[in-house]
Amino acid sequence: MIQIPPSAIENWGSAAVFANVLATRLGVPLPAIPVLVFAGSAIAGGNLVFSHVLCAAVVAALLGDGVWFSAGRIYGRRLTDFLGRISLSLDASVRTTRALFERFGVAIVAVSKFVPGLALITPPLMGTTQIAPVVFVAWDALGTVAWAAFWLLGGALFERQLGLLLSVLRPHGGSILDVLFTAAVVYLAYRYLLRWRFRKWLSRRIVSPERLYRMMRSSSPPLILDARPVSVRRDESYRIPGALLLDVESLDTMDANLSASNIVVYSMYPNDATVRKIRKQLLGKHVVNVRVLSGGLDEWVRRGYAVEPLPPELNLFAASMARF
Repeated sequence: MIQIPPSAIENWGSAAVFANVLATRLGVPLPAIPVLVFAGSAIAGGNLVFSHVLCAAVVAALLGDGVWFSAGRIYGRRLTDFLGRISLSLDASVRTTRALFERFGVAIVAVSKFVPGLALITPPLMGTTQIAPVVFVAWDALGTVAWAAFWLLGGALFERQLGLLLSVLRPHGGSILDVLFTAAVVYLAYRYLLRWRFRKWLSRRIVSPERLYRMMRSSSPPLILDARPVSVRRDESYRIPGALLLDVESLDTMDANLSASNIVVYSMYPNDATVRKIRKQLLGKHVVNVRVLSGGLDEWVRRGYAVEPLPPELNLFAASMARF
């Protein structure tokens, strides 16, 4: 099948799957799916045993997810905040996972591995909830078995096509290792390109906490929008003084007569992708003076600036804008 002796595949194939899946589940930016697909092809070729590879993948995933779940249980929001700060995609994933958990409960653990962006953040986020560890492990095991089996069987199904690919590479000195390496490089390059583009976009549209503080004390203070999820507001029931609570799902109902307003939007994380979505929708209403608070509410609090308690009733944007 490849330029690796069948004996080596038999001896190290399951170990390679275990190592790759464990590294991926611990957060190393490596793609696990190509390895599972080629392992499935090796299973179809009789070089690996399906049950052995499946067991290796499941145990590795459960170990990695267990580490993150335990970390979430110990460190709570501090951990998810940290993940949101160092990643472009996880900040949006936190919001999505919170919303899905509130709607569907712990069952989202079983499907999170099939959804890009949710697989890594789900275990630590579940750790911050009151879910019992045994319940988390049960749903995680169910989802992991389905996920690993899907890609292994997919690799077995397309064994012939993968063999043709490798037969094309072989005359040029290529092997399965070259394919996996190329996949990893492309994956990493794509992730970092997205991060670079977003940070470049954000750098031209941010306002520092110090500058916002000065703007608030000027003769024409800006309109400040709190774009945090409702679930976060329940846990952290404070806001920047005078900020209006924005319902992200009801942006289409906004007052269109805001084109003259100077607006600053904030959420939880310094690179929260939600604020980009909000700004884009505001631009669609010809609201051009929109900037983003650098570091979000967490950075505002860290710098020692004042906050005020949320009102007893969480009036959303439509109600708040009635006076404008």
